Amino acid sequence: MRGLIEERLRHSHPPLNGLNALPAGITGPVDAQLREYFPLAPAAAAVLVPIIDHQSGLTVLLTQRSATLRNHAGQISFPGGRIDSSDAGPLEAALRESEEEIGLAREYVTFAGYLEPHLVLTGYWITPVVGFVRPGFNLKLAPHEVESTFEVPLDHILDLDNHRPRLRMIGETAVQVYDIPFGEHNIWGATAGILVALRRLLMSPATSDTHAT
Repeated sequence: MRGLIEERLRHSHPPLNGLNALPAGITGPVDAQLREYFPLAPAAAAVLVPIIDHQSGLTVLLTQRSATLRNHAGQISFPGGRIDSSDAGPLEAALRESEEEIGLAREYVTFAGYLEPHLVLTGYWITPVVGFVRPGFNLKLAPHEVESTFEVPLDHILDLDNHRPRLRMIGETAVQVYDIPFGEHNIWGATAGILVALRRLLMSPATSDTHAT
């Protein structure tokens, strides 16, 4: 599976802007009425999608955010945040934020590529940065941002039987989204949308380059 991920992401590029970013987690067409609920000038952000390369199989590292945060309190997420002017790009921002939030040292991360950008209601367009993480790391959580971390087997995420559809209201529009339950956790929102996008990329027929720039 690692070889397939590397193959599918090999020619990916970081998006230059958020113009082609799709509302996170929403399946089906996105019309003009729905887009009105999303920010017109979103800020650029990046998250790291950390795939841990255990001998027993690949897992995805996720965080549960602190209950005291103003935005996304208590939600399941990837480490990441706003792209600062001092960052060279989304890769640098994702690695920096991962070090700051959970203490994941960048020397354990091997960059694999970028997924399609996602637009979120809180005012950001997000570039997901996929990286393979070598075991042996030690995490140190920033308690004001992250309450805990956990790992989900990649096989669980790729299994459609674990994708639970539901309708979500955005304004007066009902849209279909997916949740991915795992044990006591429920992965939803932008995080689930990014994982669904990863599955779609891996399970779709091979193409030369499907990523917008």
